[in-house]
Amino acid sequence: MFPNYIRDLPLPNDSISPKLKSLLTPIGLDPFERPEISSRYEHDQYGSQYEAIHMIMALTDGPETISVDDFEETSDGVVSFSTPIVDKLGGLTDPAPNISGHDYVVASSGNGSFYTYHLAEKVWMTLGLSPRCIGGSDQKIIFDDLSLPEFGVAEGEISSSYHFESSRNVSWRMSNEYLRNYLWMRGKYGTRVFFYEANITETPDITAMLGTETHVTLKPEGGWYDLCVQRINSEVRVQLWAVVCAISPEKCQLQSADNLTWPGVSGVMNHQRANALMNTSVMYLCDSFLDRYEQNSFYDTTPFYGYGSWTCNPSYSGQWSFTDCRRIGRNLIKVGLRELYKGKPDREIVWAHSHVVAQGVVDQTDLSEEHIVAKVQRFLEALLDLADGLAWLAEELGTASVSCEELIGISREELSAERWLPYPKLSRLAQVAPLDMTEQQFLSRCKEIHELWQKLPNGVVRRIVDQGGHDVKTYKGFGSLKLLQIMTNVLERLNRNHETTANFSADHQDAEVIDRNPKLASLFLTADLRNADAHNGGSVSQTLSDLGFDMSQTNSGYGRALDYVFDQNITSFTHVAAEVSALRKRSS
Repeated sequence: MFPNYIRDLPLPNDSISPKLKSLLTPIGLDPFERPEISSRYEHDQYGSQYEAIHMIMALTDGPETISVDDFEETSDGVVSFSTPIVDKLGGLTDPAPNISGHDYVVASSGNGSFYTYHLAEKVWMTLGLSPRCIGGSDQKIIFDDLSLPEFGVAEGEISSSYHFESSRNVSWRMSNEYLRNYLWMRGKYGTRVFFYEANITETPDITAMLGTETHVTLKPEGGWYDLCVQRINSEVRVQLWAVVCAISPEKCQLQSADNLTWPGVSGVMNHQRANALMNTSVMYLCDSFLDRYEQNSFYDTTPFYGYGSWTCNPSYSGQWSFTDCRRIGRNLIKVGLRELYKGKPDREIVWAHSHVVAQGVVDQTDLSEEHIVAKVQRFLEALLDLADGLAWLAEELGTASVSCEELIGISREELSAERWLPYPKLSRLAQVAPLDMTEQQFLSRCKEIHELWQKLPNGVVRRIVDQGGHDVKTYKGFGSLKLLQIMTNVLERLNRNHETTANFSADHQDAEVIDRNPKLASLFLTADLRNADAHNGGSVSQTLSDLGFDMSQTNSGYGRALDYVFDQNITSFTHVAAEVSALRKRSS
């Protein structure tokens, strides 16, 4: 379809740099490629490796219709050079910038000193893109398709300046999928209009080309290039003005949701057929399906409990939402095939399809095993029970009047009304926890576990402990965890002796301040894991072993270790809450 520009250029192959080759090479159909659509590049202006490019992309009718003689922009490198001169009122009529009569992809303007760039209005409005800027003085602009969403569809530097040398290189790139879609809608080809200049090594072929001349010019009549090779102060410099048809109006071949096959369903599935299905066709997805959505704040993946099970339904800004994605087993999601197709963009359905688990694997899976969301909920309930108990104990002893929310930053009333929505930290803690998770991922999650209950105010627990009758100097520098341990030791003594809060300070024992309580050991060891990323891997292994975990289970990852840490922490907090509850029953 396209000429072989590299072959047709009368330069030895070893004199054509990688950058020039990329300018001369047509763009393929890979939807994930991000071809350059405009650039202004300058490297080592005063050295032997000097190379400079400026390039813009025009919309043309094809390779047969273009000639370098028809594009004066090869010299300027921008769509609009300088500004119009208007001498009378209304003298500027119907301004329509163009590349020698052709439309452009990037709107660029300059005057030799200052240059500005922006994706063409026709392009971003036709494709429904939204801009966002990043950076300070070195700003870039990025265009996203927020309807899907698809981020970074096109991006590039906003401006540059030139004073003896360029202030920075400018490069604009665009998704091949979106660029081709725009060209297809317009029925146009994408043509690079550029100037290239570089110093090259004088090889025998170049010497033969120059002969006795200081420079030679090669310019086929009506052709796509104008080439000049010349000697300047013992250096050989190449200058090339060219127009190269680089991309055709042919769409990328993307996988459609209408040609997928699903386990247990005969034939190829499409939207119409899926819509006619009842919920008898059930699929199981690996919960890594959620990773893409949990790791991007543009999506909502808040777990929801209803009708006896947890659902995790990724949704995007009211545009679309998965429905009825039920957590089952440790790492599976159960969902009807009809629900996967209903109202979703094709790329989301294809993403779900890539995480389908074969029925044979499902049959060998314990579907009753607790998943990460249910485990976080149990952990939350243990913390809420502890906070309720501490609030009662503080008020009973006359030390403080506090609420559950003031103690751990979570309100039972708000949970009842809005579930997890007001508490994104719970959703983060309940993100996908694969069995093969890395040690670093495991440690990061341990840190989140620790920080969720670390909000417990030291002052409240300290004032409770102060009522125990011990010498305050003996625990003056203690943090909340050691104070909680003293309180638990006191509670255990009171409950063993069937006493009430009236005896809180009676018969106190000095050992209660320093004795380690094995029921709280997991909390101390989790605190160690919180900081374990600052140590070597051996400290992690030793801490987990001290916690009672079989380290052989980490051979394939730390997922089981995370389960164990959760369970041990839940047991510890449940024990403290139970001790408070037992005392409360006798004291009421």
